Amino acid sequence: MELLIDFIQNTGFAMADYRHFVMIGVGLIFLYLGIAKHYEPLLLVPIGFGILVGNVPVFKGLGLGIYEKGAVLNYLYFGVSKGIYPPLIFLGIGAMTDFSTLLARPKLVLLGAAAQLGVFMTFLGALFLGFVPSEAASIGIIGGADGPTAIFLSAKLAPHLVGPIAIAAYSYMALVPVIQPPIMKLLTSRRERLIKMSDPREVSLQERILFPIAGFLLCCFLAPAALPLLGMLFLGNLLKECLVTDRLARTARTAVVDTVTIILGLTVGASTQADVFLTAKSVGIFILGACSFMVATAGGVIFAKLLNVVSQDKINPLLGAAGVSAVPDSARVVQMVGNAEDPSNYLLMHAMAPNVAGVIGSAIAAGVLWSFIG
Repeated sequence: MELLIDFIQNTGFAMADYRHFVMIGVGLIFLYLGIAKHYEPLLLVPIGFGILVGNVPVFKGLGLGIYEKGAVLNYLYFGVSKGIYPPLIFLGIGAMTDFSTLLARPKLVLLGAAAQLGVFMTFLGALFLGFVPSEAASIGIIGGADGPTAIFLSAKLAPHLVGPIAIAAYSYMALVPVIQPPIMKLLTSRRERLIKMSDPREVSLQERILFPIAGFLLCCFLAPAALPLLGMLFLGNLLKECLVTDRLARTARTAVVDTVTIILGLTVGASTQADVFLTAKSVGIFILGACSFMVATAGGVIFAKLLNVVSQDKINPLLGAAGVSAVPDSARVVQMVGNAEDPSNYLLMHAMAPNVAGVIGSAIAAGVLWSFIG
């Protein structure tokens, strides 16, 4: 009987409290959204399962918890806490990205820059609500809708908030098709949504090869603290475009990025242990993150409308919503909203320009914040 009682007391059922079941419920929602709704399944499935892993109650000292030194999960989490995984993700993104549409119409870079308004507005809002500057900067970057950048910056400035910030960033990335369309429709008229873009010019191979080199030097001289992210992004793109390293480019955009995504998602999810994650700060981060993402979307759309006031070559203001860094989901949402108004209006290719500019912009914003606050 004593052995039976000891066994029961050592099970997770006996050690769990309501917080564990709340977080397990969150993990199941992530899995549902990823599997049933197809919302960013490559992210939400490993993160959702990681939340389940992190919220199975275990004895302290056995080397099982993600925050216990010597635990297997703790070793895997090292890449998150030290900012190792995000640059590797950026390497893969660079090897998958085609900057041709951006080079063909460079003024669309401004839409990616305008979308960073959400980052700095939320930074100020978080300061106003009592977060210290390092925490406020880490929360603000959620507005860029760039999970790896949010993890990288919070690992440097507010490592104790990596879990909630990462979960918030990836949640809003996955919910792009839900959050962005109402804002886009609210800020534009039907006439504006019907604007058709002219075909972009042909971009030469030489331009595509020179861009990652020139882009890296320009961006990193502007924001040296962004070097780990942008260095890997532009290296991956150069591997793709130069045509002599196709094997390396293929590895970067498949084996490397897939492996890192699995480990990153699992460990970020597991970092949401109920006793660490369920705090008032976490709730505040989710609210501020939502505001940041909505302001970023609105900033891009409004700036596109302002560009049309001073430019004869009109652009569809919907493209401004793609200025956030959720590649390629934001561009797809632009295509979806524009196509609903006019099935013959093809905006996806044009939307990829501000979308990839948003990737660069969010990394630069993170570098600027890190250099000032770190």
